[in-house]
Amino acid sequence: MPQVTLEEAAAHLPRLVEQINENGEDVVIMQGSKPVAKLVPLPSLPERPRPQFGSAKGLILYMADDFDAPLDDFAEYM
Repeated sequence: MPQVTLEEAAAHLPRLVEQINENGEDVVIMQGSKPVAKLVPLPSLPERPRPQFGSAKGLILYMADDFDAPLDDFAEYM
């Protein structure tokens, strides 16, 4: 696990991120002789399939006739 100083990390952050992506290994950032942070690669997230138009067809079996009627609770505001 490579270690870099805080100043070097600030100056070369894009290079460090590229190194993490290529090698997949963590990088420890040191302030003096003390480790203060660790850069780690994110786990690869599975790609979610895009929703398909019409994929919910047939899932709504019943809709009340007054579905879009105002609610009694809001009568005083109307």
